[in-house]
Amino acid sequence: MPESRRGFLYGVAAYGLWGVFPLYWPLLEPAGALEILAHRVLWSLVTVSIVVVVLRRTAAVRAVLADPRTRWLLLGASAVISLNWFGYIWGVNNGRVVETSLGYFINPLVTVLMGVLILGERLRRPQWVAVGLASIAVVVLTVDYGRPPWVALLLAFSFATYGLAKKQAGVDAVESLTVETLFIGPFAAAYIGWLAWQGTGEFGQHGAAHAWLLTTAGVVTVIPLLCFGAAAIRVSMVTIGLLQYIAPILQFLIGVWLYQEAMPASRWIGFVLVWIALVVFTVDAAHHRRRQLRLAAEAVAL
Repeated sequence: MPESRRGFLYGVAAYGLWGVFPLYWPLLEPAGALEILAHRVLWSLVTVSIVVVVLRRTAAVRAVLADPRTRWLLLGASAVISLNWFGYIWGVNNGRVVETSLGYFINPLVTVLMGVLILGERLRRPQWVAVGLASIAVVVLTVDYGRPPWVALLLAFSFATYGLAKKQAGVDAVESLTVETLFIGPFAAAYIGWLAWQGTGEFGQHGAAHAWLLTTAGVVTVIPLLCFGAAAIRVSMVTIGLLQYIAPILQFLIGVWLYQEAMPASRWIGFVLVWIALVVFTVDAAHHRRRQLRLAAEAVAL
């Protein structure tokens, strides 16, 4: 099988798994979002540590930890991804699956906006149009919900910040997740231990199947990440950019069709504006990518 084809399938697997997460987190109830988050962090640390040993990447992890700048960046990344994970779990388990999908729909637009505000990058005109449409959509949805879509905004901005920190750190996915979970793992373990001491933890209180499901949170976290890492080195960024919409599309469909979340006309208008913005953004990104490749080819020819 060609590497590009293999990479495409890895990408579909990664975003497909992320897209069906709304079916998984409710299975962990009656554990609350914070307890589920703690188990996700702790068991992710266990899982990724095994992966590091199997793949013989221990030296690479030590090298990451030895660099002060990278350590600080990944410490910040661990904080914002914890916030992102908590917001997502809480949203899914509190009947806001559609709103969580909105967060990941607008995430690419928030990412480019942060590039302007933090990195001083300049947006092309179609990108400004896309960001403007998304901003109007947020206003429309704020009126519809009677409040800002806080869950969506939290997910979009936290994940964009996470991506920015990871980009600055420049560390591979396995090593990065290992270091991030090393930073927050002790807090997760302490919280789980405190719940057990208080007798308020749900682990082991609802049978072996429920306890087993809580421990699988680590595998569920790591597998799509490994698939994404395998895809990223085999396909173009344009392809990755298109594949990333699989996850929020699946989340949206699960929220609307499976969980029967309300979608009044005004909410549809907001989402349609976001989708139009994403079409504009994606078409521009693909066009810009082709133009850059053409210019690079012409430069080589000269």
